[in-house]
Amino acid sequence: MNAWGLFGHDWAVAHLRKAMQTRRVRHAYLFTGVEQVGKQALATAFAAALNCLNVQFDSSGSPLDPRPCGECASCRRILSGSHPDIIWAQHDPVSGRIKIEEIRAVVRQLALKPFEARYRIAIFTDFDQAQPLAQDALLKTLEEPAPRALLFLLTAQPAAVLPTIISRSQVVRLRAQPTDIVRAALLANGADPDQADLLARLSAGRVGWALSALCQPDALDQRARALDLLDQLLASNRGVRFKYAEDFAKDKPSLIMLLQLWLAFWRDLVVSFHNPHPPLINLDRADQLAQLRAALSPRHALRALGATLSALKSLDTNASPRLILEVMFLDYPGL
Repeated sequence: MNAWGLFGHDWAVAHLRKAMQTRRVRHAYLFTGVEQVGKQALATAFAAALNCLNVQFDSSGSPLDPRPCGECASCRRILSGSHPDIIWAQHDPVSGRIKIEEIRAVVRQLALKPFEARYRIAIFTDFDQAQPLAQDALLKTLEEPAPRALLFLLTAQPAAVLPTIISRSQVVRLRAQPTDIVRAALLANGADPDQADLLARLSAGRVGWALSALCQPDALDQRARALDLLDQLLASNRGVRFKYAEDFAKDKPSLIMLLQLWLAFWRDLVVSFHNPHPPLINLDRADQLAQLRAALSPRHALRALGATLSALKSLDTNASPRLILEVMFLDYPGL
């Protein structure tokens, strides 16, 4: 656990702490990284550190040890999501989008002086879910920020963010964390050792996903359905696969998580062809992997792995998700 009480992302914490100590905090930050890698946890901790009531300052006004104490009234309210100066942009409950009306409302609130904190901060989760026209509504705020007003934009799809916004923001790219860090986070949150081992392997370095799966068994059920579905697809013809492509393409965030699960599974299969006792991510799916290993060749597995990886990279662009999936399914083997 680092200085901000987070597991992993030490370099990002060090970078943000230095910005505070040198009084070079930017008016806008774009936190990027795969789903549930820890973007929201880092943004929340940063907001708490900026406004912590127990931070001490030197004679020049620089914080001596910028970190959220987690105990003062400001930290508790920020960490619980109830601080009046921390504005969380809301997504439309029907479309899941961030509408232009919401962005304009947040901008109006952000222009006001902080009620009680040092900084008033607006946080946009899944900012890629805002259409370009809605994103445009932030440009004036980015170009002429109000004093003591900060913007935190979080996204797993930076390609969907306008270049004009990226160029006016400090980009903080979060990476997947090593398995031992994820395991430590799970143990610290009450997981037993076997449970921590399994979830850490399955997380693909996403601390947020691992902790969510620990608290919500539905996450493991979704994974089980995803891997069962892969078996069904491999036994299906092209028409059935393309129908699935049409359905999957309607929900891009869910599609990305699905492909990440499949990528880890194909990786296990490729490794198992060359190692009789491989360090499997999907250890509980050893029987399914053995069946595929008997039915497919190493070339088939490697091609499917490459196709899945290529699809994930393509989803980070403006290409059609349905077309991306159709191309991927053409490279998947049949059973």
